[in-house]
Amino acid sequence: MDKIINMIVTESGLPAQKVANTVGLLDDDKTIPFIARYRKEVTGELDEVQIRQIDELLKFFRGLEQKKEEVIRLIEEQGKLTEELREKILASRRPVEIDDIYRPFRPKRRTRASMARDKGLQGLADFILSCAETESPQQEAEKYLNDDVPSVEDALQGARDIIAELVADDPAMRQAARDLCRKFAQISSKARDPEKDSVYAMYYDYHEPVSRIPSHRILAINRGEEEEILKVGLELDPEAIINRLNRSYARPGEAGTQIELAITDCWQRLLAPAIERDIRSELTELAHEQAISVFSKNLRSLLLQAPVKGKVMLGIDPAYRTGCKWAVIDATGLVKEIGVFYPTPPRSDIAGAEKVMARLVEKYHVDAIAIGNGTASRETEQVVAGFIKKSDYPHLAYTIVSEAGASVYSASELAAREFPDLDVSERSAISIARRIQDPLAELVKIEPKSIGVGQYQHDIAPKRLNESLTGVVESAVNYVGVDLNTASASLLSYVAGINATVAGNIVKQREANGPFGNRKQLLKVSKLGPKAFEQAAGFLRISDGDNPFDNTPIHPESYKLSSELLQYIGADLKELGSDELRSKIQSIDLKKSAAELNAGLPTLRDIVDALLRPGRDPREDVPPPVFRQDVLSLEDIQAGMEFEGVVRNVVDFGAFVDIGVKVDGLVHISEMSQRRIKHPLEVLSIGDIIKVRVLNVEAQKKRISLSMKI
Repeated sequence: MDKIINMIVTESGLPAQKVANTVGLLDDDKTIPFIARYRKEVTGELDEVQIRQIDELLKFFRGLEQKKEEVIRLIEEQGKLTEELREKILASRRPVEIDDIYRPFRPKRRTRASMARDKGLQGLADFILSCAETESPQQEAEKYLNDDVPSVEDALQGARDIIAELVADDPAMRQAARDLCRKFAQISSKARDPEKDSVYAMYYDYHEPVSRIPSHRILAINRGEEEEILKVGLELDPEAIINRLNRSYARPGEAGTQIELAITDCWQRLLAPAIERDIRSELTELAHEQAISVFSKNLRSLLLQAPVKGKVMLGIDPAYRTGCKWAVIDATGLVKEIGVFYPTPPRSDIAGAEKVMARLVEKYHVDAIAIGNGTASRETEQVVAGFIKKSDYPHLAYTIVSEAGASVYSASELAAREFPDLDVSERSAISIARRIQDPLAELVKIEPKSIGVGQYQHDIAPKRLNESLTGVVESAVNYVGVDLNTASASLLSYVAGINATVAGNIVKQREANGPFGNRKQLLKVSKLGPKAFEQAAGFLRISDGDNPFDNTPIHPESYKLSSELLQYIGADLKELGSDELRSKIQSIDLKKSAAELNAGLPTLRDIVDALLRPGRDPREDVPPPVFRQDVLSLEDIQAGMEFEGVVRNVVDFGAFVDIGVKVDGLVHISEMSQRRIKHPLEVLSIGDIIKVRVLNVEAQKKRISLSMKI
């Protein structure tokens, strides 16, 4: 265990004691959100990102140690394990290093080298590798002639085959070849059919150094190859590698010539194809990790968008032939009425749609209209904007909502249980409206990878992507906190310590016995024991319960300390969130108070923050969605115009921004800042509202180039 902790420390750069303490908590089945929030004294205030890094490295290095044990066992069973070999295996820090060491001992299919050994030529190979300058491999080869080896050249060829395999199996040589490829190789792609037009046209004759190619281009090239549009390979001057390999095995005289021939064959026949697979696999793995990182950051930003509370919403799921399904939901998300109108082609019944909207706005006092951004979205938007302009409702506005994943949710078992009597598109209209009211509560109902705010996510291993994105959703849900008496089972299932079964049991108990009056009542929920309670309690809120502490992130284990703090400053529970309480807290030295109350300073700081802002939703600090009352067409846009837009997606090369026309504009990374930035996520997140200037409009290609340099 100490060895694994040391490896985590080396890899992460985090202090050893913090790592060891965190590993202890993880091994005790404490969840990451719980550790980050409620065990700050133990971890030394490591944040959630650092704790997740420790968790991932812990799993990685434990898997690595298991692999080492397995390889040692396999070599030992062959009777070939030496102490030096054991030490090399135990010192390995990557799976590829272990694979390289095990390679000579791995059972092989019949090879040219094994056939040469069967002919008795191992001795000749050994002679060539060790003979003096004056000794002749040709003369030595004559001793090995027989029916199977009829000539000196046949003997030398067999010996070279053995030497080639020996070099190819040498871990140091494989690593040296990889390092040279990483430094000097270029990845190249060519079109299988140069006359055929495709989205991969820029890669029809493309070259870029392996050391510099960005992740999104690797994924694009990989996809083009998979779709059989591109031929992809590595280009490298073989002399550099052959010379490097030769330095380790070079001999003077005739033996040196034979070894050089063997090494040239080794590179061309054995090493080059294997190293190319290794390097491309390595590039792809790094690209996948980058894509997962971008997707994860985008997903978190999307989940933490500001809720629009207290608004009655009309949600519209646009379509052409089948009409636009709509749903009115009240300020609590309850469905009031659903229906369909046909303002888009082929019917184009705009007057009928306006009549319906007028009735709904009047009857339900609709505050805003949410339009899905899928098929027929902009045509629907024009109708809605026209209705708002000619109506007598100055407060009324609309916004465009990402439909990503809405169809997945609408067709799911969850949606069918929630709205058994509605069809898929009607459920989708409800989801679109609710996404504005509370994005987090609605988006947790959708499988994270279906939300679609990444790049090339469909090319990534589903298990790895799902693990990462589920962690993001869990983090966001626990960061915000969950209302115990209103949350859906979907939302509750992401709370630390609560699984889907327990979440369903919480909802059942709530429905059977009415709202929870305090957090302790959670212990009456079936299958929710003390351990789950410890993990979950602090993240669950009760707004009008028996104990005001239950409406804060203060953990029940700290209620006694919280009461002692209030007594210490001469305050009581009635003052939570008041200016009087703020004044009393500001009058004390928190560090001194922590010592006198025998409390950890980080915990006391969190308690103070919770007491000052009970019931706070951290998403309130995020800008709300942009609501509009008019609409523009692509033809209205000209270079030089300035707009306020909403960031819809962030990728490696830039960000896509909705400025209120049919297509999102692209702000390339080079147009984001006067200073050089490494990645768009340094300056932008999904949901950000930014000012942009139009650089160029390509109406035929439906492209808009934007700049943030205003």
